[in-house]
Parts: sequence; C-alpha cells; structure tokens
Amino acid sequence: MSDATLPTDATELTGEAAALDAADELRDRRDAFALDDVVYLDGNSLGALPRAVPDRLADVVAREWGQLRIRSWEESGWWTAPERIGDRVGRIVGAAPGQVVVGDSTSVNVFKAVVAAVRIAQERGAHRDQIVVDEATFPTDGYIAESAARMTGCTVRPVAAGDVPNAVGARTAVALVNHVDYRTGRLHDLPGTTAAVHAAGALVVWDLCHSAGALPVGLDAHGVDLAVGCTYKYLNGGPGSPAYLYVAREHQPRFDSPLPGWNSHADPFGMDPGYTPADGAARGRVGTPDILSMLALEAALEVWDDVPVEAVRAKSLALTDFFLRCVQRYVPAGRVESVTPAAHAERGSQVALRCADAGPAMAELVRRGVVGDFRRPDVLRFGFTPLYTGFAEVERAARVLADVLGEVG
Repeated sequence: MSDATLPTDATELTGEAAALDAADELRDRRDAFALDDVVYLDGNSLGALPRAVPDRLADVVAREWGQLRIRSWEESGWWTAPERIGDRVGRIVGAAPGQVVVGDSTSVNVFKAVVAAVRIAQERGAHRDQIVVDEATFPTDGYIAESAARMTGCTVRPVAAGDVPNAVGARTAVALVNHVDYRTGRLHDLPGTTAAVHAAGALVVWDLCHSAGALPVGLDAHGVDLAVGCTYKYLNGGPGSPAYLYVAREHQPRFDSPLPGWNSHADPFGMDPGYTPADGAARGRVGTPDILSMLALEAALEVWDDVPVEAVRAKSLALTDFFLRCVQRYVPAGRVESVTPAAHAERGSQVALRCADAGPAMAELVRRGVVGDFRRPDVLRFGFTPLYTGFAEVERAARVLADVLGEVG
C-alpha cells in the first residue's frame, strides 16, 4: 500500500494526521533528536538519541576526563551529579528537590527500595511479613521481591495489580506495583492504590519504568513512599543509562539501605570502618557513580526544559487514540485485537495488539521501516514518545501494518 495508491479511506486519515501535526504544540521538540525516515515506535524500550548528547559526552571524555582528570570530581561537578540529575528527573515525576538520586540499575534500586520499605514497616510491627507483588510484574521485580523476602523473613504474595487495594492487610509490609504494565500498556491506579496500602499501615514501592516521561506521576502529591525507574525509555538517557530511586522525605531518616556503600556514607572520604548513613537522598547511593552514562543522561534531560508533562500526556493519548482508529480502519476485522485498555484513565503510552504470527509480522514491519517490538507469544507492541512521534508517522505505521498482515500468515 504505497503513498501513491492510498485507498479512499486513507485520504481522510492522512489529511487529519497533517492537521494534527500542524497543531501539535510539541512538534518542535522532534528537532532535538537524531531521527531519520524510520517510524520509531519503540521508545518504550530505548528512547531516541537527543542531539545534545554526543557533544556533551565528547567534552566529558576529552576535557573533563582527558585534561582535568581527578579534578573533575569537584571542578566539573561529578560528585554531586547523582542528586543534581535526580532533581531533574524529580521534576518530571512530581517530586520536590532532594528526594531522587540517580544511579545503579532499576533492579538494584528495586532491591534497595523493597528491603528498606520492609524494614520501615517492621519497625511498626514484627507481624508485617508479606510483600504483595503485582503478579504480572516485569520479571526482575518478581525476582528481586523473592530475594528481599528471603532476606527479611517475609513471604511474597502475588496478586493482580488492580486487586492490590483489597489484598493488603495487617500482615502487609510493602506492595510493589508497576505503574504501567509493560506487556499491555495498562495504567494502574497510583493514587487509589497508594491510599489503600497506607490505610492498611503498609508502604508502597512503584515501578515507573513505563510511565516516567510519558504521563504525570505525582509522587509527592499522592504520598508515594518509594519509587524506582529507568531512564533509557521515555527519558531518552541511552542504553543502560542509570536508573533512579525516589525516597519520600518523611522516610529518609529511616531509610536503611541493604547496600550501604561508601558513596552513601555521611563522610565518604573519612574511610571509617563503621557505617554512618548520609542525610537525604544521598542514602540511596552505593558505589562510585557511572559518570559517562550519568552525564549523557543529564544532557538528554535538557529536552525536557519547559515541557509540561500534562502536554505530553495529552499528546500521548491523542497519538494512541489515532493509531487505534487507523488500525481499525485499515486492518481487516479480526486480524488483531488490542489488549491495551480503551479508557484513557487505564492507558499508558503504548498500544499492544494481539496477533497471530506476531513475530514474523514485527520482523517484516522493521524491514519496512516501522520499528516496534514483539513480546512472546503473540503481542505486537508499539510505544509512542510524544516528544518526537508525529501523527503522520502513526498513520503510516498503521498502513504498513495492514500491508504486512495481508501478506504474513
């Protein structure tokens, strides 16, 4: 289905896409990214490269490391980078300064957060011996929860994310929940779940990997205890860029990390054999910061300057709505089934389509310049990054999908 032979029903949608792109208040942000003619709908796995990053990294390597060398820990601000960049992430997820630290991986931060949360909860009562986990969680969260349970004398209780409010009780120490389901794109109720967990006397840890940078989170506003997330998806920090850890200010004095590294010591260069934790978000640090990837992330976050997250959310919903309409119009009935909720209140920034022959179909989509990803056994997953995804691209992706499904299977 080439552009020269558009079907009659496509003319209307291509015109609508052009009008939506022209009215898009975020359209100029696309110029901040290194993009080509490929329709890139996999930013929920790895965000596109912001143009500011290569020059920044070149300066870090050639001047800060190459010339200043050890002096850069002070003169170039390397030592304070985890908290400084954490505050930039905090603005995007609704956290006031001093509560987010950047460093380590999501898995490591989940471990720190869950164990510390259990320890805080058990100060309130030793009977709190359950870790409630979203049963459809990303696998690493489940693995980490099992390890944290062994360390703290707890058991893990998997439940559906939507059932967490009813599952928590007097024995619950902490609930670990994904804000957005990585397979389906379902958005879970962060305010309501947080309130229910608190009413049961427990703490909550939210995994924000598929929501930060795509929609408002409101950590402070909703009283979240702890949260973790990666930065290489919608925050565009680069492959393996450091994750972040949010510890609400009220919990910081009692945050007892299971990984008390020298970087989180109150006097790291005192080399005291006894551990005394630092104050504030620095308690979430462990070892020496990964400066190259951390400063690449800092440069990447510049694209968020003056961008209201509410505008990002509005465009995300408009993009996903439009894609679903185009798919419905172009793809033969019954060929795909959306497993992403239709309701805006329950949708993240991706669309997941169940499809026979999904693996071969995605491989062919990529060959034709539409990049999403395949989740076994039968899901085509498309992520929509509002800072650089346009409506014309979305319409094109749906047309190519229709072509591919007409040939595959």
